[in-house]
Amino acid sequence: MAKYLLLKHYRGAKEIPCAPMDQWTPEEVEAHLAFMGHVANTFRERGEFVDAQALAPEGTFVRYDGEGRAPVTDGPFAETKDLIAGWMVIDVDSVERAHEAAAFLSSAPGPGGEPINEWIEVRPFLEHTHTDVE
Repeated sequence: MAKYLLLKHYRGAKEIPCAPMDQWTPEEVEAHLAFMGHVANTFRERGEFVDAQALAPEGTFVRYDGEGRAPVTDGPFAETKDLIAGWMVIDVDSVERAHEAAAFLSSAPGPGGEPINEWIEVRPFLEHTHTDVE
């Protein structure tokens, strides 16, 4: 088994004409969230689900700026063309299964109940062993 991070991108791409969720009706939001719960439960039943979270659109980039100096920040970037809306971690047998799971996640309903066909980035967890250095 290998763990994969599925990142839900709202890219606002022209090939996916989907309004941001804050412009959906309450029923459309509820249907979308119910589908996400269904996906998580399906993966749980298969023994593949690890964790998932939705993310707020606001965020800030932060980096270290040297000893004794305040962190450097930039943002928020809510108007970005590439927004990560949430993530799910799965533990599956192959990259092919991770891609199948991502495609299922991508079919979540949006406005009018139509599948969003949103981009899902599939990222494997880095596998390495720790060695003690003495």
